[in-house]
Amino acid sequence: MSTFVQKPAEVEKKWILIDAEGLVVGRVASLIANILRGKHKATYTPHVDDGDNVIVINAEKAVLTGKKYSDKKYYWHTGYPGGIKERTARQIIEGRFPERVLEKAVERMVPRGPLGRRQMKNLRVYAGTNHPHEAQQPTVLDVAKLNAKNTRSA
Repeated sequence: MSTFVQKPAEVEKKWILIDAEGLVVGRVASLIANILRGKHKATYTPHVDDGDNVIVINAEKAVLTGKKYSDKKYYWHTGYPGGIKERTARQIIEGRFPERVLEKAVERMVPRGPLGRRQMKNLRVYAGTNHPHEAQQPTVLDVAKLNAKNTRSA
């Protein structure tokens, strides 16, 4: 009995569409990270990019639980001394690129390194309902039906 190892040439990638309206950011990000890595497949191989392509629409309508909307901070550094900057989740969601909250959540759940960066290129996040990937005929995944906790209840 030998261990199955998938080769990059044998990978079949599907397209999956997720509507993030009303979904909890962390829960949907965790699901997306697993799909990008390919952990939902029986052919999962840790060193091969065998995950699927994921399209997320309505990212601006995803919700944060608790007080994260006003209290969660995103930090970055400019590279200059004393150059630490921060923004709250509220500032980002109400700003120009509200989809970045979901992108960052997924990015931090995917391993850092060359393979993780390649897998992140299979993620497309759109703030609104329109996306240019109709030709790929994505299958719709209803995340709200998977678990009642995936949607914000109150």
